[in-house]
Amino acid sequence: MTDPTGYRRPDPATQPPYDVPAYGSTHHRHPKQALVRVPHTLTEVSGPRFSPAWYAPHADLSTLNGKAALGERIIVAGRVLDEDGRPVRGAMVEVWQANAAGRYHHPGDQHDAPLDPNFLGRGRVFTDEEGSYRFTTIRPGAYPWRNHPNAWRPVHIHFSLFGAGFAQRLITQMYFPGDPLLAYDPIFNGIADAAARERLIARFDLDITEPEWALGYRFDIVLRGREATPFENDGAH
Repeated sequence: MTDPTGYRRPDPATQPPYDVPAYGSTHHRHPKQALVRVPHTLTEVSGPRFSPAWYAPHADLSTLNGKAALGERIIVAGRVLDEDGRPVRGAMVEVWQANAAGRYHHPGDQHDAPLDPNFLGRGRVFTDEEGSYRFTTIRPGAYPWRNHPNAWRPVHIHFSLFGAGFAQRLITQMYFPGDPLLAYDPIFNGIADAAARERLIARFDLDITEPEWALGYRFDIVLRGREATPFENDGAH
């Protein structure tokens, strides 16, 4: 059957299912009935639109009001690409994360790890003409999450990508190489395909690293096709 959108569909094993038995809360949150496709109207396809002029091309989360956050400073950079490796220009990339102690700057996080007054853990940039984005931040800490006995989330950063408007949004998570907690994490391992899981792990990049200042990590995001980055929206939680 020909795909009317012209896009190559990903292998279902490369995207997380709605219900992951080992990830307890998905059982309570996933749809119990078959999904109903609702055609987009002019409202969804025409706006509201985001402007790259709203934000600088590089966000620095590692300082607040001129004061440095606690923890290991890092740089995360990459490109947003389509299924043919072409750059996706003007996409809004949002990130949010825990601080170096593993706590989010959010009232819902009551973990007893300390808050950092100089770290909010959120930022927003737009991709440039080459589809590139870049931000400076603090390497987040692992934290307990009570999904199962002695459960700890691996170190990760949340990503949200917007296209032309609110109806075009994808969400995923970026992990770090060599994290021993990845083997025990039901969210990460909810993706059946091992190669797809690897696409969620950033690569250390010496070219992004800045001498005597910050280690660099590359995290490229592919929106569609067989090499697509796994997204929570495409059948996740």
